[in-house]
Amino acid sequence: MEHNPHTMAFSDPLEITGVKKRSAMETIFSVLPFLWPADHAGMRVRVVIALACLLLGRTANVYGPIVLKNLIDGLEALRRDPTVGLTMLGSLAMLYALMILLPGLLTEIRSAIFVPVSEYAQRVFGLKTFSHLHELGMRFHLDRHTGGLSRAIERGTRALQQITGLFAFNIAPTLFEIAIVSTYLAVAYHPKYVLVIMLAVAVYIGFTLLFTEWRTQFRREMVKQESRSTTIGVDSLLNFETVKYFNNEQYEADRYNDALVKYMGAAVRSQNTLGFLNTGQLIVRVLCQLAILVLALQDYAAGTLTTGEVVMLNTFMLQLFIPLGFLGSSYRMIRQALIDMEYMFALLDLPPEVEDEPDASNLDVTSATVCFTDVKFGYDTNREILHGLSFEIPGGRTTAVVGPSGAGKSTLARLLYRFYDIRSGAITIDDQSISSVRQSSLRAAVGIVPQETVLFNDTIFYNIAYGRPDATADEVIAAAKTASIHEFIISLPNGYQTSVGERGLKLSGGEKQRVAIARTVLKNPPVLVLDEATSALDVKTEREIQAALNEVSRDRTTLVIAHRLSTIVHADEILVLDNGAIIERGSHTDLITADGSYADMWRRQKEAADELQKLRKTLDPTEFRNLNLPTAELPIDY
Repeated sequence: MEHNPHTMAFSDPLEITGVKKRSAMETIFSVLPFLWPADHAGMRVRVVIALACLLLGRTANVYGPIVLKNLIDGLEALRRDPTVGLTMLGSLAMLYALMILLPGLLTEIRSAIFVPVSEYAQRVFGLKTFSHLHELGMRFHLDRHTGGLSRAIERGTRALQQITGLFAFNIAPTLFEIAIVSTYLAVAYHPKYVLVIMLAVAVYIGFTLLFTEWRTQFRREMVKQESRSTTIGVDSLLNFETVKYFNNEQYEADRYNDALVKYMGAAVRSQNTLGFLNTGQLIVRVLCQLAILVLALQDYAAGTLTTGEVVMLNTFMLQLFIPLGFLGSSYRMIRQALIDMEYMFALLDLPPEVEDEPDASNLDVTSATVCFTDVKFGYDTNREILHGLSFEIPGGRTTAVVGPSGAGKSTLARLLYRFYDIRSGAITIDDQSISSVRQSSLRAAVGIVPQETVLFNDTIFYNIAYGRPDATADEVIAAAKTASIHEFIISLPNGYQTSVGERGLKLSGGEKQRVAIARTVLKNPPVLVLDEATSALDVKTEREIQAALNEVSRDRTTLVIAHRLSTIVHADEILVLDNGAIIERGSHTDLITADGSYADMWRRQKEAADELQKLRKTLDPTEFRNLNLPTAELPIDY
C-alpha cells in the first residue's frame, strides 16, 4: 500500500511546550528595551532626536492647512478690498510652502537618525537569540528541526526591524497628528467636527483591529507551512544520500509540495480577506469625509464658516485619512510581524535546562582526577539509564567502558560534559563538583574524539583550528602531524585551505577522524573522552587512528568508550556496563581470568576475527580491501 505523504504526522518546528505564550502587547513591550538600550547612550540620543523630528514634522503638517485657510481668506479679502497688503499674502504663501517642505524634510532626517537604532536593535536581538540557542540544552536541540529553526530566526529578526520602522514612521506620527487636529478643532470650532472625526477614527481602527485579528489565523498558518517546507527541504538536502539510497526523490518532492500547497491555500485566503478589509476601511473614510464636508457646507451657508475654513476642514480630512489608510496596512504588517516574532520570544523565554549556579567558580584542574559517585540519571523521568554508578579515573590514567548498545556508555560522556544534569550523586574533577563550576571552564578542560565527526563546511585549517581559534598556523600544523594527517593535507592541491564540504563529506571516515583528533590535540585538554572513535573504520585506518589516539591520550586522564575490545587491552581499568550498572571491573588480564561477560565478549570477537582471517586468505588483497569490512576484531555490533 502506497504511503501518502499528505497524511503524515508532522512535528511542528515552531511548537515549544512549557513556555507561556506572550500576548501582542507583551511582545511589543519586550521589543522596547532593544530600541532604548540601557548600555548605549548614543542610541538613546538618536531616539530622542528622532522623536523631536517626529513631533516637529507632524506639527508643521497640521499647521499647513491653517496657513492655507488664512491664505484663502486673505485672497477673498483682497478681492473685496484691493488695499489689502500683498506682502502679508506673500508671507503666508511662503509659510505654506515651508509647512509643506518641513514634514518631508524632517521625515528624511528622522529616518537617517533612526535607521541605525533599528539596525542596532535587530543585531542585538538576533545575537541574543543566537547566543541563547547555544545555552539551551542537548534535549532541545535533539528535538528541533534545524531548517525550521533557522527560518524562524531569520523571519523574527526581520520582523523586529519591520515593527520598529512601521511604528516610528507610520503609526506614531499618525496618532500624534490625529491628537493635534482634534485638539485644535475642539478649541476653535463646534464640537460636532471632533465628534465626527473621533467616531470615524474609532470605527476605522476598531474594524481594522478586529478584522485583522481574525485574519491572523491565515498568517499563522502561512508561517507554519513555510517553516514546514523549509524544514523538509533542508532535512532532505542534508540527507540527499539517504534519499537516493531508497529512491525517494518523488516521495520528498511530494512532501515538499504538500507544504507548499497548504502555504498557498493560506496565502490565498489571507489575500482575499485583505480585499474585504480594504473595502471596509474605504467606506469608513468616504463616509467621514462626506459627513465633515456636509457639515462644513451647512455652516458656510449659515455664514459661520469662511471659504478658507471649509478648505481647511476638508484638507484636514485628507491629511488624516491618507495616513490612516497606511495605519490600517501598518497594523496588519505589525500584527503579522508579531506572529513572526512569537517563536523568537518563545525561544528567549525557554530557560536553559543546564545553568551555572549564581556563585559558580572556574574549574581548577591539577591532577585531573575524574570521579563518578553513585550517579543516577535518565533522559526521561520514567526511565532510568544509570543506576547508582560509581568509579574513579586517577589523574593521567585510562579507564575504558565496554558493554552492549543501550548500556549507558555514551551517556557518561554527555554527563561529563554536563549536557544534562544528573538526578542524584556527584561527578567531580579534582574533588570539584561539575555542577558547581562554570560550564565554560568545565568544557575547556574536557576534549572529545567522537564516533561520528561532523565538520564545518569550511577548510581543513578552519576545522582543526576550531579546537583553539587563537592558535597559530604552526600550532595547527603541529596538531595535524600528531594526528598523522599532515602529509595527507599537504598532498592536496589546496593543502590546508581545502574545503571539506557539507558535514565534511569530501573527506573519508578516517580523514575526518584524524581532523577530529588534531582538533582535540590543539585544544590540549587535561581530560580526554574517546567515544567509540574507531568503530566505523576499516582495518588499516582503524589501526592508524588508534596509534594516533594512543599518542594523544598519553599522560591525560582518559575515558574510553569502547566498541572493540582490542583497542582497550592496555587500559588501566576496564568497566563492563550493562543496563546502567557496572557488572565487572578490572584490567584486561583480570577480566579474562574471571571468565565472565567480558571474557565471553572477547571470545566472540576473537572467533569473528578468525573467520575474517580465513576469508582474507581466500581472496587476493585487492578483492579483500574492496569488501571494506569493519575491523577484524569486531565485525558485529556489541
